[in-house]
Amino acid sequence: MRPAQFDSHTESDQRSHFATAFSLIKYVWIKDRPDLKLRIFFAVLFLLAAEVSLVYSPYILKYLVDYLTENMNSMQAWAFVPIGLILAYGAARLLQQTFGELRDAIFAKVGQNAIRQVALQTFRHLHKLSLRFHLDRQTGGLSRVIERGTKGIDFLLRFMLFNIIPTLLKILFICGIMWVEYGYLMSIVTGVTLVGYIYFTLAVTEWRLKYRRTMNEKDSEANTKAIDSLLNFETVKYFGNEEHESRRFDVAIAGYEKAAIRSQTTLAYLNVGQGFIISLGLVLVMLISVNGVAEGRMTIGDFVAAHAFLMLLIQPLNFLGFVYREIKQSLVDMEKMFELLNVHREIDDQPDAVELLDGDGEIEFSNVDFGYDDARQILHDVSFKVKAGQKVAIVGPSGAGKSTISRILFRFYDVNSGKVTIDGQDIREIKQSSLRGAIGIVPQDTVLFNDTIEYNIGYGRPAASTEEIQEAARMASIDGFIEALPEGFNTNVGERGLKLSGGEKQRVAIARTILKSPRILLFDEATSALDTRTEQDIQESLKEVSRDRTTLVIAHRLSTVVDADEILVLDAGKIIERGQHQQLLEKHGQYAEMWERQQEAANMQEKLLRVQD
Repeated sequence: MRPAQFDSHTESDQRSHFATAFSLIKYVWIKDRPDLKLRIFFAVLFLLAAEVSLVYSPYILKYLVDYLTENMNSMQAWAFVPIGLILAYGAARLLQQTFGELRDAIFAKVGQNAIRQVALQTFRHLHKLSLRFHLDRQTGGLSRVIERGTKGIDFLLRFMLFNIIPTLLKILFICGIMWVEYGYLMSIVTGVTLVGYIYFTLAVTEWRLKYRRTMNEKDSEANTKAIDSLLNFETVKYFGNEEHESRRFDVAIAGYEKAAIRSQTTLAYLNVGQGFIISLGLVLVMLISVNGVAEGRMTIGDFVAAHAFLMLLIQPLNFLGFVYREIKQSLVDMEKMFELLNVHREIDDQPDAVELLDGDGEIEFSNVDFGYDDARQILHDVSFKVKAGQKVAIVGPSGAGKSTISRILFRFYDVNSGKVTIDGQDIREIKQSSLRGAIGIVPQDTVLFNDTIEYNIGYGRPAASTEEIQEAARMASIDGFIEALPEGFNTNVGERGLKLSGGEKQRVAIARTILKSPRILLFDEATSALDTRTEQDIQESLKEVSRDRTTLVIAHRLSTVVDADEILVLDAGKIIERGQHQQLLEKHGQYAEMWERQQEAANMQEKLLRVQD
């Protein structure tokens, strides 16, 4: 086995890692935080004091040994000088530890604040990225990147300040002391030993990093598969695929196991090599010291001190391979997290974006073309208007582009051409927070947070009082159901709201939208997944909610939109028919055909229910 040499690609990585570490400075040295700057100043001061105290201890040991050697025959018990030197030696060691602990305690707030700021900025940035980004990413892998990135920052700050920098200071101090006190030869041997040790450690650790990278990749893969499988627990059970999921997970962790074994076995190679270099250096230093004592240039105390100085360096260097590997990995993890911060915001507020002005909520799509990519055009020259207080429905077969219209209205995507306005304002010129604050949605698949019913209803307006949340539940006709529960509004709904039925989740979504009190309502196939009876009950609630509000309904079941002021029939991204329910039936076009098919299906279902009864 040979350690990999540092090639141009590695040099490029080093530059990238340096840039990553440098980007962390702005989170540590914050312009408007003089309190943190003061903490950094004192942390550095205590760092220097700790190293001076530590480096001085071999000197005290030298004086003590020399005194004992010279006065071995005449010294009385409890002599003043050796006791004083012993106490000074203990004080130096104690001061080194005390200054080190003070350094750690003072810097803790700086480090933790940096971690919090980076994590918060990353979290905020992720919420500002486009829907396209989140559809392309896997939640398990993404959470792992953030988790490892924040841990990487913590490790880098602690070990750079508390291990790497102190070790560099020790090397400078001790090599200088060796040169001045014991001559250039011992200083050169010490320096060559350290350089050889460091080079060997870094080269072998760099070679071993590929196994760590594989471990991380397999760890992320296994974590993603586990989360995905557990989130789809019911689907796994429906198809009896527990063993299939276990095999997929096992393949990922088997890859982790293999890489981990290689990493552990190559560690032995590193440790043996380090031990050889250090032992060789120690032997040479001791030979030079013994020769110096024999020639009368050095005392026994010098011999002990030289050995002690070298041991002071060896102790932190024993962790160099681990520290270097972890710092490299921390930089890789941080780099991946900072890459998230550099992801372009596909949908962003314009510099001169304004608040949505007060209005009645008139919506207009004008000659809108849209495609998720150049090869997939979804909407073609779509134009329609929903006047204030009107109810307009969009119907059509699956894949016609109905839900795409709702995503464009919320500005999850921007149109390729044409424009969308609310009360005459182009939504691209409106702040996204203001735009989305004016629209309330009841989606087909209501996803709830794993929290209480009160929290999920209150999510429509987090500042709402308990009384307002309860009033919204009453208006959504779910208050009776909630009050019948043992814990009432404090009932936990479970992961994604799985403890509630489809109808109950929809009513929570309706209550949430009522609480938000928007000027525009959007019902995106809000009842298509419900049974007929539940659908009828929900429809009554939706009518109550949408009264006197501008309402856009995206529907599959035509029976739910017969009272709409206008119905748009969308097919292959184009509006092929428009008008009121009766007008469209009289045209005998696609709407009339869809209506007839759905009526036949409803009649057939009713007959089957009668037979079962």
